[in-house]
Formats: sequence, C-alpha cells, structure tokens
Amino acid sequence: MPVTITQRAAEVGTTRTSDWVTVGQSMIDAFAEATGDRQYIHVDTVRAAATPFGGTIAHGFLTLSLMPMLSQRTEGLAIEGVAMGVNYGGNRVRFLTPVRSGSRVRGHFKLLELTEKRPGQWQQTTEFTVEIEGEDKPALIAEWISQLFV
Repeated sequence: MPVTITQRAAEVGTTRTSDWVTVGQSMIDAFAEATGDRQYIHVDTVRAAATPFGGTIAHGFLTLSLMPMLSQRTEGLAIEGVAMGVNYGGNRVRFLTPVRSGSRVRGHFKLLELTEKRPGQWQQTTEFTVEIEGEDKPALIAEWISQLFV
C-alpha cells in the first residue's frame, strides 16, 4: 500500500528489500548492444571462461541500471501522489563484486534523507545495495539522489 510523502519522510533509516532477479546472458547481451560495450568479459562466453571470473559478467553499469526494476519489485516503496520521479545524480557508486551471468541479485534500498525543496518537489537520497545470492560482498553500493514531484 502506498504511503504519503510525509509518512515516507518519517521513515529515514528504513531499509526495504526487493525480490530476486536473474541476470542472464541475454540481459547482458542486450545491455552490450544498447551501450556498445562489447568487451569480451561480458559477451564472449568461451574467452571469458579463461578469466578469473570463470565466465561472463554483467557490466557494472548494467548492475546499477537495475535500480528502477528492483525498486518496482520492492514492497512499500510506492509513494502516493507522486506524479514523476527523476534521477538527480549520485554521491557515490562503488562496484565491489562482479555479477556472473546466471546470478540472482536483489536490491536493498535504505532511505537516507527526504526533504521538501519547494512545494510539490522533494529530494530523496537513498543508499542502494545490490546483493548477489551466495556472495559475501555486494555487487555495488550507491548513494543515489532523486527528485520527486507530487
């Protein structure tokens, strides 16, 4: 059930977790095609098998770009009355562990700050962490800023 923007503002420090999503080779190949980044560690399964990764890995920016999909698969992140949300930028992004093709990932979203910039416009800062099933370290940690218009 969606909450109001003022209810969400009171939830600073709250973390919500998405469902698991599989990052398969077809997703990696589609991202390579869309971005022009066809480095062999992403798209050449034979050659990538000989690397320390043991196979192809997702692009770091592909992992980061999963943020909207993972947020849609996270219960309780919907805010009532939001007409539009736009990316404003990131304070920090760190790629810690590669996501191997076929891995399952999920997102953790921790609300760090939500402030009203002007009537009807709010700025939200979220810590976004991508967990890889079975791995000790996350794939990435990012501090991301969004503008929400209500």
